[in-house]
Amino acid sequence: MTTEVRASHILVKTEEEAKKLYDEIKGGKDFADVAAEYSLCPSGAAGGDLGFFGKGMMVKPFEDAAFALEVGELSEPVETQFGWHLIYLTGKN
Repeated sequence: MTTEVRASHILVKTEEEAKKLYDEIKGGKDFADVAAEYSLCPSGAAGGDLGFFGKGMMVKPFEDAAFALEVGELSEPVETQFGWHLIYLTGKN
């Protein structure tokens, strides 16, 4: 059973922007480069890397999406009270 995941994310204000960036990443743009350029989260400077986290450490919609992904998978846009996220799963424990 997965107890922790490692994820990177991009945080933007609108669903439209999240969808545009999703399409760009799916089209071949590097996730970390897009995060560094567009993410409103300070983690953007590190390519969006949030490190490992367990259940209960992130807001529920974000956590649910991250734990549902497989390593190497990019989420569809996810809305939280902070804005819209794209989540890229980089590890599982």
